[in-house]
Amino acid sequence: MRILVTGSAGFIGFHVSSKLLNLGYTVVGFDNLNSYYDLELKKARLEHLLEYDQFHFVKGSLENRSELEQLFAEHQFQVVINLAAQAGVRYSLEHPQTYIDSNVTGFLNLLEMCRIHQIGHLLYASSSSVYGANLKVPFSVEDKTDHPVSLYASTKKMNEMMAHAYSHIYRLPVTGMRFFTVYGPWGRPDMAYFSFTRSILEEKPITVFNNGEMWRDFTYVDDVVQAIIHLIPLPPVADTNWSGQTGSSNAPYRIYNIGNHNPVKLADMISLLERHLDKPARIEYRPMHPGDVEVTYADTESLEEQVGFKPETPLDTGLGKFVSWYKAFYEVNELALTKLSGE
Repeated sequence: MRILVTGSAGFIGFHVSSKLLNLGYTVVGFDNLNSYYDLELKKARLEHLLEYDQFHFVKGSLENRSELEQLFAEHQFQVVINLAAQAGVRYSLEHPQTYIDSNVTGFLNLLEMCRIHQIGHLLYASSSSVYGANLKVPFSVEDKTDHPVSLYASTKKMNEMMAHAYSHIYRLPVTGMRFFTVYGPWGRPDMAYFSFTRSILEEKPITVFNNGEMWRDFTYVDDVVQAIIHLIPLPPVADTNWSGQTGSSNAPYRIYNIGNHNPVKLADMISLLERHLDKPARIEYRPMHPGDVEVTYADTESLEEQVGFKPETPLDTGLGKFVSWYKAFYEVNELALTKLSGE
């Protein structure tokens, strides 16, 4: 099977591509290698993937329709996994156009290619951010998502609506995946656990919003990958008995929460990091940041019942693996830079 993974040099895209390659799939990776965060980290991920003979990389942007047309014309994909997007809640407050271009226009172009080439299964990344100002927890796929509190969340909500429309009109099998605070080795430097690790090791203060009263459903990246692997051979079929539930449809469309179902207070996450790093954190508290929510908490019942899988890696275990990777990766790279500079 030949699978397209967009965002293959990104955090989740890299891990999904690696797993698929180890399972024997042929993977075509597509990524624009933008500079939203450390480009060297993205290149390092890509170097690992290029070690596989059955991995092919194409640099390009979803926003560029002609690049996508050429990509789909050259390869016959059975499955498309869309993990490319402009990420980051806070960044969206300052760069709104970037999110519309990448997450909305880019996703529309991808939907068109999947329609034209009759892709057997499109899986795409949504986000827990779509739940926005919802007060009911845990967040269920049956809950309404009408109150996003950031433009990033709005674009993910738009993705879900666009995907359902294409599924309904063109009978395109589509699975949406609402990810909850994914973390782990090779992660994104803009995320709290990553930036906190760097600051603690450098003995710099960390900024904690809402005076630390934040809860997150941290989900280890290997669990996310396993959920996707389970979902690939399960293209949705129309629910002929559909009676209006949000998580299913009379179109071949499904949406799932991919979360750990176990929110952890930010202060407890910081304590775990301190223990794994064997260093104390210097904390500076700030008020609630616009676009943030106090709690994320995934109801994973539909994933367990329909797919037979539930993420459950404890945060302590996952953070330990992240810290081990972080120290090894940056010690190696700092040594290489030292040698290049002649010091």
